[in-house]
Amino acid sequence: MTSQIPSAPPRTSRPLRVLAAMSGGVDSAVAAARAAEAGHDVTGVHLALSANPQSFRTGARGCCTIEDSRDARRAADVIGIPFYVWDLAERFREDVVEDFIAEYEAGRTPNPCLRCNEKIKFAALLDKALALGFDAVCTGHYAQVITGADGVRELHRASDMAKDQSYVLGVLDDRQLAHAMFPLGDTVTTKDEIRAEAERRGLAVAKKPDSHDICFIADGDTQGFLASRLGKAEGDIVDESGAVVGSHEGAFGFTIGQRKGLRIGTPAPDGKPRYVLDISPVDNRVTVGPAAALDVTALTAVKPRWCGAAPSGADTYTAQLRAHGGETEVTAELVDDRLHVSFTEPVRGVAPGQAIVLYDGSRVVGSATIAATERAAALA
Repeated sequence: MTSQIPSAPPRTSRPLRVLAAMSGGVDSAVAAARAAEAGHDVTGVHLALSANPQSFRTGARGCCTIEDSRDARRAADVIGIPFYVWDLAERFREDVVEDFIAEYEAGRTPNPCLRCNEKIKFAALLDKALALGFDAVCTGHYAQVITGADGVRELHRASDMAKDQSYVLGVLDDRQLAHAMFPLGDTVTTKDEIRAEAERRGLAVAKKPDSHDICFIADGDTQGFLASRLGKAEGDIVDESGAVVGSHEGAFGFTIGQRKGLRIGTPAPDGKPRYVLDISPVDNRVTVGPAAALDVTALTAVKPRWCGAAPSGADTYTAQLRAHGGETEVTAELVDDRLHVSFTEPVRGVAPGQAIVLYDGSRVVGSATIAATERAAALA
């Protein structure tokens, strides 16, 4: 399938009441400023997502700290909009953090940013915003919501593919898209230009480094974070034949396709690197093998969410399998609420728990959570 981007809708005849989610970073600050400049009635809000924000990262690695809330407030003051801090810590803990831990414990690899967009920014936040009379929620994501001639709103990739963040927004349904605003998505600008715009607007966050990694893991040590919650549990690392080649302190500390940190004492017969092929939480076993054994030809995904009407019948799309990954051509079909996907060419590093997002041209069709994969070479 191919899809042409419909022309942008005309500027609304009335200002919208917009709730701008302000993380304390440069993107969300510029997005709020652009929404206000467009004539909308904008209110800024910072989401307090931790009961103990002092323990979150600071500086370049953070997005949810007290420091960040103060940066967001200062930006709102400069823009000239009201500003509030909303406490969603308990909802965040239940829907994002606990889900993250449970998925790893089950041997799956989740994406907490995608879950946060679904459950927090465009569920809890949007629901509260609508209840308070707001028309839309504005964020600094790089993506586009475009309204066609028929009035249907679609989610599309950002104009600049290098900054596109539509993958982590693939969980949004048509109701949420109807109230979403992404002011940065339709401009082809470099991050340096966004920072220059922030500086011209007098926003102190202009030079603030980007946040990265997982916001609720203070030091970036995912394995250590999981071990502190799940406890260490020694187990075997085995090769494809089942022979023990090493040991570990918890199967939850591994992901499919991982190469580094395996601590295997026995080298492979061919001398080549080995990768994680399978994680079995039941017997706490991790299976490793050659890179070729990672080739996936098909998968089944569950919990589909569609950015509009659900597709019917088998069709061809492009798919993205990780936030910073490329596209690959697939054939996909929805059968009894399970998405069956076949790849034109084998792909690697596909793990249960990850999201697959389908695209029709630049349009986001929807997403689903990978439940099982089929490989070119089955494990012994």
